[in-house]
Order: sequence, then structure tokens, then C-alpha cells
Amino acid sequence: MRRAKRRIFSGVVCEQIVFSIPDRLKNLDKAEPRPRFKNEAEREAHKIAISRRKHNELFNENFSPTSLYSTLTLDNEHEVHTFDEADHIADLYVRRLKYDYPDAVIFVYMGRGKSTARIHLHMVSEGVPKDAILKKWGLGPIIRIENLREHNYYDGKDYGQDYTGLANYLFDHWTPEQGGHRWKQTRNARKPEREEPTEIKREYTESRPPRPPKGYILVEASSNSWGYLYFKYVVEPPKKKARKRPPRPIE
Repeated sequence: MRRAKRRIFSGVVCEQIVFSIPDRLKNLDKAEPRPRFKNEAEREAHKIAISRRKHNELFNENFSPTSLYSTLTLDNEHEVHTFDEADHIADLYVRRLKYDYPDAVIFVYMGRGKSTARIHLHMVSEGVPKDAILKKWGLGPIIRIENLREHNYYDGKDYGQDYTGLANYLFDHWTPEQGGHRWKQTRNARKPEREEPTEIKREYTESRPPRPPKGYILVEASSNSWGYLYFKYVVEPPKKKARKRPPRPIE
């Protein structure tokens, strides 16, 4: 059995995957990991994992600290009780924003409040000013509009502008009640850069990862029982500037 690796670049993140390919495969362009599943539950979990990774890569590719994360709620006058109604509201709202800001990239998610069970929207946008988000909504309170962070910490480690944590939170906002897709995105969202697979001779392990691209650092390494290896690198974050303490008063 031969081995191949592929790199995917999305924003500040580089993922390298190492996987087995059959000896009969001549065209490496078609090389992809092909796990075998014991049952349908494993197959379904694998499909969700692929969708999650696709979403995270798109999220990291399109958003940065200049992007805004908003939570939009509906007041009593405009409250809806089905996700079909909420979906229609979201479509019209994004259309209004895109009319004035055609180059904007917008991702939208729907969910229900844990305590109120009322439907609300989350939106992540690049290229839409804060005042336009406020002005164009008009259907209820906007309880959050904030820039994405420059430094994101996972297990105490600085991943810089890797937004996988927020992306996972929004991906998991979906419930079967909603049906359809877990998120909506504008058509102009950029796609991550997926390099063609290359055959490898060296044996990699979690403790012996591929060399990071220049300027990147390794932050994660994992494997599974199918011989699939996953390595995650991020552009090395700049060190946070220490806050200057005010001078002590002279007594």
C-alpha cells in the first residue's frame, strides 16, 4: 500500500493529511482517504466530520479580525415560529446588505435560544460596516456586534487567527428541526487552496510530522485506526504586546 499527503491552506491555517492509496491507482489527482465503515452510524459520523472540516476551512479562509460576528434577535412584533420563516427573513436581510455592499462575504446560521426557545440568527460578515448591520436589521435587538479576535487560545496555546472554535460553535448550532444546510454563505466566499496530493516515501507519525511551511508552527497532530494522519499548522502568531502599567503616584 502506498502513502500520499495533501496540504490545504485556509487563512492562517495549513492542514496536512497523510493517507494510504491503493497500488492500482495511477492518477494521484483522484487520491483521497477511503475509510471502511463497520456500520451506518460510522458512515454518518464521517460525513458530518467532512462537512465540519469543509465549513471550518471556508470560515478560516474568509474571515479575519476585520470581520464582524453578530447575533440578531426578533422582537415580539416580528417573532417567527418556524425555521422556514426565519430562513426567508435571513435571505431578505442578506440581500439588503449585498445591495449596498456587493463585495461583502456573509455566513448566516439559525438557532433557538436555550432559555427562550425563540429563533435567532448568527451572522459573520466581512466588508459590511457595523452601522449598516444595525440600520438594515430593524426587526429586534442586535445583542452582539464584535470583531473576531486576533488571538485565539485552545488548550492554553495561541493559535492566532484560527477561528476553528467559533466555526465549530456555529456549525453545532444547527438542529434536525431546521432541516437543509447547517449554514448559508454568499456565493463570493473564497475557497481554500487545496494542493494536489503527492506520493511520499517517508513514514510519518504523530511524533514525526511533516515539516511545517515557512512561517508556520505545528499545533495539532492526530491519527485514527485507518492509518489516516492529520497535522495542523498555523502562521506563527505575533507576540501580544504587554500592557503598560500606569506610573505609580508619588506619595
